[in-house]
Amino acid sequence: MIHSPPLQAIFFDIDDTLFSTSSFAEKARKRSIDSMIRLGWKVDPEKAYQELLEVIAEFSPNYGSHFDKLVLRMGESCSEGINSAILIAQAIVSYHDAKNELLHPYPEVLPFFRMLAKTNLALGIITDGLTIKQSEKIIRLGIYPFLNPRFIFISEQLGISKPNPKIYQFASQRCRIPTNQIMYIGDNPNNDIVPANKVGMITVRYVRDGKHRQPSCTVSPTHEIQNFEQLREILKNQYQIELKE
Repeated sequence: MIHSPPLQAIFFDIDDTLFSTSSFAEKARKRSIDSMIRLGWKVDPEKAYQELLEVIAEFSPNYGSHFDKLVLRMGESCSEGINSAILIAQAIVSYHDAKNELLHPYPEVLPFFRMLAKTNLALGIITDGLTIKQSEKIIRLGIYPFLNPRFIFISEQLGISKPNPKIYQFASQRCRIPTNQIMYIGDNPNNDIVPANKVGMITVRYVRDGKHRQPSCTVSPTHEIQNFEQLREILKNQYQIELKE
C-alpha cells in the first residue's frame, strides 16, 4: 500500500532509539561506583549500585545530585577519611569519561542518516529530557549535521513533556508540515507511539534495546521495526522513497 499524501519529514526519538541509553547508563554508573571504591570508599559495589537505582527512581533520572544522595545513604563509615566532595567529584568525572568511550550510536544509525540526507526528507528530533543533556547526546552521536537545525524539539526547552500530544502537534506546526506527512520513530509505546498516533503522525515503534523492548498488545504503531534496514524497505515499498548508499 502506497502512503498518500507524500512523506515530508522523519523525526526521531533519541534514547534507546538511536543508541542504547539503558546499556550506557548501567555501565557508566557502575564505573563511577568502581572509581569511588578505588578512591577508598568502603562499600559492596552491587549494594551501592542497587541503592543508586533507588535514588534515581525516587528523584528522577534528571536529578543533578544522585551521587550526593548515594554517599549519604551508604553512611559516613563508608567514606571515613575521604572528603565527600572529592568522592562525589570522582564519580562525576568517571561518568563523564564513560561518555567518550561508550556513548555512540547504534552501528547502522549514521549510515542510515547519510542515506536519508540524500533525499528531500526533512530530518528532526523530538525528545524528552533536559535541554543540555539531550543536546549533548545529539552532538556526541554525530547526527547534528544531518538534522534541520529548526527541527530539534526538546521537552524542557518547549515546556511540554511526553506523553502530552501537544509536543508532537507543536513540532508539526513549527515545521509547517501536516502531521500525516511526518513519520515519528521511537521505542516507548506510551510516550512515543500513543501521543504521536493521536495527532495523526505515521508512527514507527523501534523494538531493540532498553526497558520498552518487549511487545505491547495495547499499542498499534503504523509500523514496527527491529533495525533500520527494515525501515529502509518500508520507505521504499510504502512511501516510494529509495535510500541509496
